[in-house]
Amino acid sequence: MTPSVGVVIPTTGKRPEQLRAATRAVLAQVYPGRIDLVIVVDGGDPAAVAEQVADIVAPASGADDHHRVRVLPNRLSPGLPGARNTGIAASDTDLVAFCDDDDVWLPGKLAAQRGALTGGADFASCSIEVEYGTRRIPRLAGVNRVTKADLVRSRMVMVHSSTFLFERGAYWVDESAPAGQNEDWDLALRAAKRRPIAHVDRPLVRVRWGASQYVAKWADRIAGLEWMLARHPELAVDPRGAARIYGQLAFHNAALGRRGEAGRWALRTFAARLGEPRAPIALAVAAGLVSAPAVLALLHDRGHGI
Repeated sequence: MTPSVGVVIPTTGKRPEQLRAATRAVLAQVYPGRIDLVIVVDGGDPAAVAEQVADIVAPASGADDHHRVRVLPNRLSPGLPGARNTGIAASDTDLVAFCDDDDVWLPGKLAAQRGALTGGADFASCSIEVEYGTRRIPRLAGVNRVTKADLVRSRMVMVHSSTFLFERGAYWVDESAPAGQNEDWDLALRAAKRRPIAHVDRPLVRVRWGASQYVAKWADRIAGLEWMLARHPELAVDPRGAARIYGQLAFHNAALGRRGEAGRWALRTFAARLGEPRAPIALAVAAGLVSAPAVLALLHDRGHGI
């Protein structure tokens, strides 16, 4: 019997067109099992959000019992983690999947990941297609399973929250993540510590960069990285992984104009791995040679982040 899937889309209701596209793509999946879509509204008006997707939801819900669509308020802690957990708690399905309200599942996503959940795996991801402006850039992992060591060494941008599919009840999002930062990396790392993540190395989710509500919140990003280092001490052990995080901390502090902090984190970056490119970039930002938004725009244009 094909397992049922509960899909959780958190939203604030402020991106109606993107939410409509995300909703339409979920309901268009060719999947023989039941799909239970829960749109969780964080800080907005559920009735207004329901109206935004009414013309998409009504045909899907009314045709048969194959799909069920609900719009609910976030009943847990405010923010993305609480919204995701509200959706998990509201689902009675075999599996749970996430999709951000500005991302789009591509055809075949659910079926391919369901096929990958064999041999004891309880958590799956897939590769992505980054959309930035007019460009679409595939980001592949080059592997069919992702281990703890992989996620310690690299954040692996393709192991994205909008690709997550896992057994309901096996995992919850940690609501202590500051401003919801890195809750997805934490969840994937916890899953990989239990057993390798089954990865479908095809771009089956389109991730839209540039519309994120978190991209330029430098202080939140710093707090999120420090939270990860405290929660997962092994991140500071692998030289490549540690240098990447320290370089990000240097960059975010430079973006805030904290030149001293940026310099200190840059030194730690060089000490961990001399060839880490984020340290000199951070120092250039700290010196005023280039702005942090300009750096991000250049990287995003190539499908990469800082």
